[in-house]
Amino acid sequence: MIPDVKTTLPGVVWLERYLSLQEQKLLLARCRDIMDGPAGGYVPTVRGGGKMHVRMVCLGRHWNPRTYRYEDRRSDHDGLPVAPVPVAFVSLAERIAGDAGFAFQPDVCIVNWYGPDGRMGLHQDKDESAASLSAGSPVVSLSIGDTARFLFGGLRRRDPVEPMPLASGDAFVFGGAARLRYHGVSRIMPGTAPEGLGVDGRFNLTFRQY
Repeated sequence: MIPDVKTTLPGVVWLERYLSLQEQKLLLARCRDIMDGPAGGYVPTVRGGGKMHVRMVCLGRHWNPRTYRYEDRRSDHDGLPVAPVPVAFVSLAERIAGDAGFAFQPDVCIVNWYGPDGRMGLHQDKDESAASLSAGSPVVSLSIGDTARFLFGGLRRRDPVEPMPLASGDAFVFGGAARLRYHGVSRIMPGTAPEGLGVDGRFNLTFRQY
């Protein structure tokens, strides 16, 4: 499948229709197994006591939403150890990054499940190591399921944001000078997943290099 590649900003690459429907089905099945399996998804409580509007499971390293740090165990939830990132996931993320022009060795994957009311406030992905951030190692995002209204802003929270409809099979990569741009998800568009995929809601996988 040949994706439609958009590079509207330095360090930002949107690869529309990156995955075929069959590839999406295989990834969806794996995500469901991970989300519903041992040490699976949960609704995190963030610093300050609020609940996130997604179910989350981290692979490779656990991102603790109370401390904004990575750790080997889910100390904010059940204390269980973190499962490794599947080799197939690593290979896929490396391929996406390479097609976007980045060298990448991902060792963290955060899998989020957005239901019909799912959303994510504007934030920066800035909790990785100083070495990774200074190198501009990219964030690689992959969408499976219903379309998300993705918001992509600037380096300050008050900068204007651009809404983008990230659809199932789309990949979105930002690194280099764009690595610390604010981003979020304002809403999920129910009923927009490809016919035959068999899902209501959206999985989002984000890969990082700690």
